[in-house]
This record gives sequence, C-alpha cells and structure tokens, in this order.
Amino acid sequence: MPLWQQVLSDLRRRIEAGEFTERFPGDADLVGQYGVSRHTVREALRRLQGDGILERRRGRGSFVTGPKIEQPLGTLYSLYRSIEQTGAAQVSVVRHLEERRDDKAEAMLACIGQPLVYLERLRLADGEPVALDCSWLPARIARPLLEVDFRRTALYEELARRCGVRLTSGWERIRPVLADRAQRELLGIDAREPAFAIERLGLVGETPVEWRHGVVRGDRFSFVTRWASERLDTSFEEAHVTR
Repeated sequence: MPLWQQVLSDLRRRIEAGEFTERFPGDADLVGQYGVSRHTVREALRRLQGDGILERRRGRGSFVTGPKIEQPLGTLYSLYRSIEQTGAAQVSVVRHLEERRDDKAEAMLACIGQPLVYLERLRLADGEPVALDCSWLPARIARPLLEVDFRRTALYEELARRCGVRLTSGWERIRPVLADRAQRELLGIDAREPAFAIERLGLVGETPVEWRHGVVRGDRFSFVTRWASERLDTSFEEAHVTR
C-alpha cells in the first residue's frame, strides 16, 4: 500500500480503539510517530476529513467527530431515537418549557389569539451539542406536557401518552444555513461551519398540532431516503410506455 494509505489504516484503527477522544495529534507529531513526510500525513488526514471522521479547525487543531446521525426523509421520525440508534446517549438541556404567545407560531398552527406550549431544547449526543430544537403546540391540546421532564424522553411519545395525540401527516423543509452567533455558541461551532435549518409542521388529519423549527450541525447529520427496486422498475416501465 502507499505510505499515506498505511498511515490512514493505522489511524482508523487507533480511532476505533478510542485513542483520540480528548486530543488528536498535530501534523508534526504524526510525522514523528510514523517516520513519513508531512505530505504523506496530510494526505491521510485529508481522507479522514473526507469521510467525516476528522474535523480540522484553524487555530484549534483537529478533532475526531462523533458518529453521523441519520434522519430519514419522507416519514415522521424522532430525533431522540435517531441519536440513540448511533449508540450515543441522548440528553436534552431544556431551555424553555412554558406557555407563551407568538404571532408567527399562532398563524402556523391556525390558532390566532390562543396560548401555546413552547418547548426549546439543546440536544446532546454523548454530551456534545448537536441540535437546537424549538417546538410550538396549542396549549388546549398540549398543557399536560408542561409537567414532563424532557431531558431523557421524546416529545411525540409524551404527546401520545399524556395528550392522546398522534401525528398522522405533515411536511418538513430542510435548508443549509450559517448559524447566527447565539446558535453557534450553543452548538459549539465556528462562524463558517455548515448547519441545517429544519422546519416541520405536524398534522392530525387536517389540523396543525406542532410547528417545529431548529438548527442542526452539518458535520453530525446526514439525511437519508430509501426506495425499493420494484417501484423503480415499475416507474421506468410506465415512463417507457408513455413515450
């Protein structure tokens, strides 16, 4: 194997063994450890970055990233469950849980002039901030949620258990953004690091029940859609016949 690939292979082994949980060595340290050129080291590190395993920040050094959190598209999902499925422990810092008024949220939920339950959480994976999550629900439906400890539970589970409400449909919009200063401080990211803004409206029948908006770290999330080959084959045949 080329030298850079040998270095890469050994670095992967060391990362999987948990060797660099606190600090990842600098280029000069790795040159000394492996007895190779700086160019060889940088090529190996470039591959780790490309795979999303290593994050390099100017002036702050390199860090091993946590596992990617996969969120499915086209279906209702729980961020709590998505984080837990990576093997990481999900804990939420509850920043707000209260009744309040908000013109935009009231309009989104079609309940103008009515009080809302507002839940704002900073979501952590193994102690690292990964998402800032804000949910609005009509208070007439969601008041029992004001008694919930949301540090280690999922909103939709509590909504079903305490309020007897299960979402049946909705939409979600995802777009790339640069987080503002307050969001960056909460998520622990730099000004130029990518993030995704996520907005969701959850419905029961035709009735809006939850409006959610938030920001997730671009280095920790990937969005996944899946399809079946049978459906693809059918679509192709239909298109072919139409022509």
